[in-house]
Amino acid sequence: MLFFVARRLLYLVPVLIAVSVLTFVIASLLPGDLAYVILGDQATPENVAALRHDMGLDQPIWLRYLGWLWHILQGDFGRSFRTGQTVLQAVSERLPVSIELMILAELIGLAIGVPLAIACAAKAGSAFDRLMTGSAFGMLSVPTFLSAILLIYLFAVELRWLPATGYVPLGEDPIANLRFMVLPALTLALAEWPGIMRVLRSDMIAALQEDYIALAKAKGLKPSRILFVHALKPSSLTLVTITGINIGRLIGGAVIVETIFALPGIGRLLVGAIYTRDLIILQGVVLLVAAGFVIMNFIVDLLYAVLDPRIRHGHA
Repeated sequence: MLFFVARRLLYLVPVLIAVSVLTFVIASLLPGDLAYVILGDQATPENVAALRHDMGLDQPIWLRYLGWLWHILQGDFGRSFRTGQTVLQAVSERLPVSIELMILAELIGLAIGVPLAIACAAKAGSAFDRLMTGSAFGMLSVPTFLSAILLIYLFAVELRWLPATGYVPLGEDPIANLRFMVLPALTLALAEWPGIMRVLRSDMIAALQEDYIALAKAKGLKPSRILFVHALKPSSLTLVTITGINIGRLIGGAVIVETIFALPGIGRLLVGAIYTRDLIILQGVVLLVAAGFVIMNFIVDLLYAVLDPRIRHGHA
């Protein structure tokens, strides 16, 4: 197991380096001059040249990248030139909001997708199965912003059950926090459950056709035990993958959802950095989000090895 973890960590290093290179290069190639943006009305040629020299913007891009990477390795992701706040401070303030949104959305998505997948697998080919499969395809085609608008109109405008926008910290008032988080989490969950349901349904249908399932039926085991123990457990590997990828993708916060519902999360921080051309915040947030996604995939690989010994021993 230790050899498996060490090998995966070795694979992780070049991926993180590639992520850092892409993050820096893409942000550096954005149009406009950061020195002009910072100086504003005081952007005289002399001031611009002096600031570009102080920030190292007059150096080759590869040299700037090495300097930036060296500071990153020391834990210095930079400081916003607009607010004076460091990247780590800005992220740490907003990360709890995005993590809460991510967890709630994933739990709701699993609560919808897993039972539907089991029911469809148990009644494969039935009218219910076809209805749910078609509904899943339909939900995949609905953009997130449209789901958000429809949910706001239904639950906030018409029924007035939930607030449309805003945020209350969890430690301040848990009930109010959940009321503000329900609609954003449900919006994301509506985009998550179709993939969960379709993948788990396919795996369970394949598992139910295996010989050991026929043997379990011949022994007289209850259908519920066959379905939930003998079919669901071996199908959980793919479910772990889907869940891990979803969580990794949601680490950065849903940019559109956080903007629509005015949640002070990572996604909204990223949008604000783009609008204000705060390159330091933009680079730091994108790097942290991408690194989080890569690390989440690494954790999924470890869970795979725990669930299936063949993987960690190199036989699958």
